[in-house]
Amino acid sequence: MKKKICIIGANSYIARNMVYVLNNRYAGYDILLYDYQDSFADGASGYKKINVLCTESIQEIDLDVDLVFVFTGKTGTAVGFDEYESFIDLNEKALLNILSEYHRQKSKAKIIYPSTRLVYKGLAGQLKEDSEKEFKTIYAVNKYASEQYLKIYSSAYGVRYCIFRACVPYGSFIHGASSYGTAEFMLGRAQKGEEIVLFGDGSARRTLTYIEDLCESMILGALSTSCENDVFNIGGEDYSLNEMASLIADKYGVPVKYEDWPEMALKVESGDTVFDSGKLDGIIKYNRNMTFKDWLRISPKL
Repeated sequence: MKKKICIIGANSYIARNMVYVLNNRYAGYDILLYDYQDSFADGASGYKKINVLCTESIQEIDLDVDLVFVFTGKTGTAVGFDEYESFIDLNEKALLNILSEYHRQKSKAKIIYPSTRLVYKGLAGQLKEDSEKEFKTIYAVNKYASEQYLKIYSSAYGVRYCIFRACVPYGSFIHGASSYGTAEFMLGRAQKGEEIVLFGDGSARRTLTYIEDLCESMILGALSTSCENDVFNIGGEDYSLNEMASLIADKYGVPVKYEDWPEMALKVESGDTVFDSGKLDGIIKYNRNMTFKDWLRISPKL
């Protein structure tokens, strides 16, 4: 009997790439896709339109599956202060609706939930999963709250889950499916011949993870019995924003411009967030396939 995987929020950046990796690397799975749009962006079968904020609509999700990937949500930093209702709805209420339906259906699936670097208090050195937390945005609070919802539903109802914290994903298998994150923002400007703008001196450091490595790490963790009811950092390469910008600028022949921090941007800036991923790496034994420099090398010059 084929195993089944449910992906909720299938039209999101990571989800579309996840579907690509599953279809091309992992045979023997039926993949059920759900999102609020009329159709799946990449034309796969098995798609159903649902509304995660409507309990009647969520009942149409088949949770009699092996794995449930939850990619619903809304990202952003300062914008969350103005749009807090939708951030709470799409990042917290949606997950609670899914968990309630999971319990109603008596599902035994493992829920896979992506979280963020923004739950950590930035500091020099590497962050482990139990490192100090700090919340400077509505989004960061949403994500950490959702991590706790999974934990308490596990305790109350036996929900099985695995949380993966990602830092800065980049790249895509699919044209038009972009993270709109730091790397793509810099690359997009450079490809148009525009200067790359950094606030401050660009010294803040991040863990960069190529989308293939992100998806593979999540899949292998999801399939492992050792990754359950726990939180894991996904690893990658350690780069400063200045190092990233300089590499991109050199390739495209554009300048890097440094500006003073806007007041609000500085208030929500996290500082260094570099991940220690030894906990997950020791379980899945995965060798990452892409470096940031190699990705730049194959990125087209427009």
